[in-house]
Amino acid sequence: MDWYENWFGSQFYKILYQNRDEFEAQEFVENLLGYLKPRPQSTMLDIACGEGRFARQLAEHGFDVTGIDLSNESIETANTFESNNLRFFVQDMRLPFYINYFDYAFNFFTSFGYFTHDRDHALAARSFAAALKKDGILVIDYLNPEYVLANFVPEEVITRDTHTFNIKRKIERKHIIKEISFLDAAKQERRYTESVAAFSLADFIKMFKSTDMSLVNTFGDYQLRPYHPIDSPRLIMIFKKKNA
Repeated sequence: MDWYENWFGSQFYKILYQNRDEFEAQEFVENLLGYLKPRPQSTMLDIACGEGRFARQLAEHGFDVTGIDLSNESIETANTFESNNLRFFVQDMRLPFYINYFDYAFNFFTSFGYFTHDRDHALAARSFAAALKKDGILVIDYLNPEYVLANFVPEEVITRDTHTFNIKRKIERKHIIKEISFLDAAKQERRYTESVAAFSLADFIKMFKSTDMSLVNTFGDYQLRPYHPIDSPRLIMIFKKKNA
């Protein structure tokens, strides 16, 4: 299994990241919708939706929302929130899904850049674009690699409930790698890895240009302040599809 298949479906992933700021996530969605101003009942795709926290927020605004994720476990949880305007599917982001169907597609919280080979990222970019109608909008919320490198923490220890996670970070083959180790309840050592490509804004522009999508705006944080290559914690990109 690739690292993301092994880790994202794990109960320990939820434990480590249980303190993620739900208010910040909600505020981001509200800010995005204020900027995008989607028409009522617009069709939306949440790519790599996890358990559907962003998809649920979009659906609460009355939009027709579909969430996809590779993790069976995550989609099983997300399915408990299904409604008339909210549905979920197990789907690899590299594979085509509902061609020329959606008005908007979202890829939240650095849910891209997971693959070892650039051809897989290119396949994902192509499937993102293919899912959108002409003039459809894609929003990618990614880490800002320059900011990460400037604030790099090689090692840290994080305690969550009864678990103590030892985190080590390194840069290898243009990927930001996080090695996670801890003892489970049976005192057995567990090890997981996260690996995310350190894509720059120029990398994304080049990648999506080949899919006939153009960059129309960038933001540097969840308050949608201007993007600065060094100081911004996030790299939030708005792309528009030229042709269907």
